[in-house]
Amino acid sequence: MDTGLPHGGVVRDTRSPRVRGYESHETSARAIRLLKASHPAPSVTVSVVITALAVAAGRGVYGSILVAASVLCGQLSVGWCNDRVDLQRDMAAGRGDKPLVTSDLSPRSVTVAAACALALCVPLSLANGLLAGAAHLVGVGGAWSYNLGVKRTALSPLPYALGFGLLPAFVTLALPGHLWPAAWAIAAAALLGVGAHAANVLPDIDADLDAGVRGLPQRLGARRARFLAATALLAATLLLVLAPPGPIGVVGWCGLGATGVLALAVALPARDPRSRVPFLAVLGLALLDVALLLLRGGALS
Repeated sequence: MDTGLPHGGVVRDTRSPRVRGYESHETSARAIRLLKASHPAPSVTVSVVITALAVAAGRGVYGSILVAASVLCGQLSVGWCNDRVDLQRDMAAGRGDKPLVTSDLSPRSVTVAAACALALCVPLSLANGLLAGAAHLVGVGGAWSYNLGVKRTALSPLPYALGFGLLPAFVTLALPGHLWPAAWAIAAAALLGVGAHAANVLPDIDADLDAGVRGLPQRLGARRARFLAATALLAATLLLVLAPPGPIGVVGWCGLGATGVLALAVALPARDPRSRVPFLAVLGLALLDVALLLLRGGALS
């Protein structure tokens, strides 16, 4: 049969190697820009921490991989949603760190990526068990609600408290017996979320206020927002050290001591108002709480 095509009907790519190489490079570069729009650093960080918590709680290899995939898809969807919703505000502010502002990355591609990641998150989450999956999806839904409008209200810490607070439940409800985590674990994780929210917006408070974003930290102002972050993280530390059963131990006492030093660094007025010491101290408190949460992973339920 004559197909009218040379070489037995095989269509040859007549483009030069240089053109093919350029197009391949552009495709890779576009994929990298799309990945950057997902807020990869916090997405990967949260995924790694919760996966480590799942390992510590006894989820096993398969269960821990399932947790990692579920959390990563949820976090990526939230990151893409954030950049898409904030596009106009980021353009007005001239945000040079946003691929949607600085490149030819299309808003539609980010929208599709967010929808696909969310669609994948649903079956992956439910594969951990109906209760566990529901807990995770409620947290992801809270994060989307933050992006879609709650971030502009005085209730802005609530999605963080909800999302972080339900992560221990996502881990333990998938274990044999489907037990809820201890109350101290939920409370400590929720406080960690509130502290992370306040710390996250600290560098951008002035720009947020200019753009009309008036979440609780923005309404409080930079100094009081630092106190909110430090207080929430300090309370989380106290719960993680004092609430679980058993002796406090050397690690617990060291954690309390380090918390005291970091809290003082936040509370004491800085000589230079532009000093990043209070902000770095808040980040140190958050990292300390994450470490303590992981160490208590075996006692979550």
